[in-house]
Amino acid sequence: MRRKTETPSAGKPSAPRGPLRPVEIASIAIFGGLAVAAVVIAAVIPLASAVRVLAPVPLALIAARTRPRATVAAAVATTGVAFAMAGSGAALSVFGSAVLGGIIGELKRRGRGVPAMLAAATIVAPVVAAVTVLILLILKPLRELVLAALSNSLEGAARWIGKIPSIGDGIAHGLTSFRTSIVDWWWLWILVSGAVGTFLTIVVAWWILGAVIERLSDVPSEDTLDAGDAEVTIGDDTVIAPLPMTLRDVEFSYEPGGRRILRGIDMTIEPGEFIAVVGANGSGKSTLAKILAGRHPSAGTLTRPGAAGLGRLGGTAMVLQRPETQMLGSRVADDVVWGLPAGADVDVEALLAEVGLAGLGERETSDLSGGQQQRLAIAGALARNPALLIADEVTSMVDPQGREEIMALLTALPRTRGVAVVLITHRASEASAADRVVHIVDGRAVPESPTWFPAAGPGGEARPETVGETHAIGHRAPLLRLTDVGHTYLAGSPWEVRALSAVSLTVDRGDGLLIVGGNGSGKTTLAWIMAGLIAPSEGTCELSDDGDWAKVTGKVGEVGLAFQHARLQIQKQNVGEEIMAAGGEKVGTTEVARALESVGLPRSIAAARTDSLSGGQMRRVVLAGLLARRPEVLVLDEPLAGLDPGARTEVIGVLAGLRRAGMTIVIISHDFASLGDVCDRRVHLVRGVLTEGGTDHVHDGPALDINPHEPEVTDAARPTLFRGKRSHE
Repeated sequence: MRRKTETPSAGKPSAPRGPLRPVEIASIAIFGGLAVAAVVIAAVIPLASAVRVLAPVPLALIAARTRPRATVAAAVATTGVAFAMAGSGAALSVFGSAVLGGIIGELKRRGRGVPAMLAAATIVAPVVAAVTVLILLILKPLRELVLAALSNSLEGAARWIGKIPSIGDGIAHGLTSFRTSIVDWWWLWILVSGAVGTFLTIVVAWWILGAVIERLSDVPSEDTLDAGDAEVTIGDDTVIAPLPMTLRDVEFSYEPGGRRILRGIDMTIEPGEFIAVVGANGSGKSTLAKILAGRHPSAGTLTRPGAAGLGRLGGTAMVLQRPETQMLGSRVADDVVWGLPAGADVDVEALLAEVGLAGLGERETSDLSGGQQQRLAIAGALARNPALLIADEVTSMVDPQGREEIMALLTALPRTRGVAVVLITHRASEASAADRVVHIVDGRAVPESPTWFPAAGPGGEARPETVGETHAIGHRAPLLRLTDVGHTYLAGSPWEVRALSAVSLTVDRGDGLLIVGGNGSGKTTLAWIMAGLIAPSEGTCELSDDGDWAKVTGKVGEVGLAFQHARLQIQKQNVGEEIMAAGGEKVGTTEVARALESVGLPRSIAAARTDSLSGGQMRRVVLAGLLARRPEVLVLDEPLAGLDPGARTEVIGVLAGLRRAGMTIVIISHDFASLGDVCDRRVHLVRGVLTEGGTDHVHDGPALDINPHEPEVTDAARPTLFRGKRSHE
C-alpha cells in the first residue's frame, strides 16, 4: 500500500505533542546536569556557595526553548540526581531552582519583559520562602541539621573575629546574639532571607538567561531530523518503508517564511541504487539528506510506501562526517548494537568482518583510528538492516587508504545487501562510482555536472602538483625545533596511549612543511605540542627569538593553530568581533580590515554573522584571527577537510599567498593535491614515529603514495545525471 504525504508550503509548525523527543531528552540531560553540578559544588565547597545562584539558568533555558512537559521532566530528573549525589538539602535546592528556572524560561518563551519578570518575582519569592519554612517544620531532622550548621558557622566566625584587638569583642558579641536570635526565630529569618534571596536569584537568572538566549538565537531548538507527527500507518501498526521514494517540486525552509534552502527538487530513489549528491558548501546537500531521512518538506510532495524509520530496523540509517559524534558504546561490539530493540538478532562478529573490523569487538572505541571509527559507524547503521543508507561526507576526515576501504564497502552494499546508498561527497572519484549524480546548486538540482567534475584528479580536486621535493630556497634560520619529543596520554593508567615517540624536527623561518600520516598516527598531538597547548611527556619543543630558544608550552598565540573543525574555533557572533577576540587587545577595526584582506575576504564581511558563513569562509576567518595576532608560525590541522573544490582552491590560494609573503606554515592534511604551492617539504608520521619523505604505511596495509594519481574521469566513465542507471554487476 502506498500513501502520499503532501505538506503545505508555509504556516507555523505545530507545537510538539506526545512523549519527549530525542532533542528534548538531550537538552534535559545536558542543561539539567549543569544545574545539578552548580548545586553540588555549592553544597560541598563552602566558599563556592554563590555558584548556587547560577543553577536556575540552565533549567530556565530548557523552559525557554522546549515545552512545559520537558521542564517538568527536568525538575524530576535533576532533583533525583541531586538527592543521590548530595542529599536532601541539594535536592531541595535543585527543585527550587527548577521552579524558578521554569518560571523565568516560560516568561522568556512567551516574550515577556522586565515588568512581567519583576511582578512574577514579587509573587513567587515569598511563596518559595513560605514553602521552605513549611518543609523545615515538617522535616525536623533536616531543620535541626540546617540550624546546627548555621549556628556553628556563626559561632566559628565570632571566635575568629573576637581575636581582633579593640573591635573584635564587640563584633563577636553581636554575631553571638544574632546566632541566638536566628535559632529562636528561625522561621522568620528563613521567610525573610528566603524571599529576598529568591527575588535576587530570579533577577540574576533573568539577566544571565537573556544573554544566553541572544547568543543561541540562531541555533535551532528543534531536532532537524525530526519527522514530526505525520507517520504513515496501516491499521494499528506503523509501516517502515522508506523506498521507493519520489520527490516532486520539494522546497524547504528551516523557519516559516525564511530563506528557502531547497527549491524545486525532483528526484526518485529506487531500492538498491547508489546515488551521489554533489555541490558546493552551503548548497543544500545536507538539508536534502535530512528530507530523505524523514524530515518533512515545507512545500511539494514526497511519496513513499511508509515512514522513513530513521534509526529503526528496516528503515533509514545515516552516517555522518565525524564518526566520534555517533559512537555511544565504550566497546566496539556494544556500539554496534547500541539503541537496538531488545531481542534484535545481530551477528556482531560477522557484521564487523563485513566492514573490515574483524576481531575488534572487544576493543575500546576510543582506541580506533578515524577510518576504523567510520567503519564502525557504518556497522552500527547496517545492524538495523536499513533499506536506505545516507552517508554524508563520510570520507572527508579519513586518510586515503581508509577512504578507499570505505568507498569499497559502500559501493558493494547495493549488490550484497540490496541497500540503496545516497553518498554526499565533494570528490569526483567517489561520485563516479555512483549510478546517478545529483548536482545541487543554490538549493536546486541542475542537470549540468560540476565544473570540477570532468577534469578532476584525486578526490575531485585540481590535478595534484609535486609535494615533497625540497626546492632550492637557500639558507634559512631555524625557527621551531622539536627534540626527542614523545607524548603519552593517561600515562600509568590502564588506558595509557602512546601518541608520539622520539620526534625530532626543525622548521626553518619561511618553511612550508607538510606532515602526513594515517588516522591515529599522532599528527594532531604533534600540532598541539607545536602550538604550546600541551606539554610533551618527553623532549622539548622550542621557538627561536633571534637565536634565543624558549619552550613553546604555555606561550599560546606565538604559534597559531587552526583546528580541524573551523566552526568549533569560532566563538563570537560576528566576524569582526571574532577576529578582535582572536587577535588580542591591540586589534581594532583597522587591523581587522587588514587581516580580512590578507585572507582574500572583503572588509564588509566584518559585520556578517559567523553562523552565516560558508565552510571556506569560516576557515579564512579563523586564519584572519590568527594572522591578526602576528604569530611566528601557522600550524593548520586538516585545513581542506569538508570543503568543496571551489572553497579548497580559495583556501589553497590564500595559504600560497601567505607563504610567498614569508609566513612559516606547517600543514597537517590527508589531502595532498595542489599543496605544492604551499609546501616544499614533507615528513611522515607512522604510529607516532617521524620519517622524512618516502611512503607511509597505514594499518599494516600497502604503502600509501603521497601523490596517488587516479585515472582521469572521462565522459564515458562519468555517470548520467538524474537519468539512466548503471548495472552493479
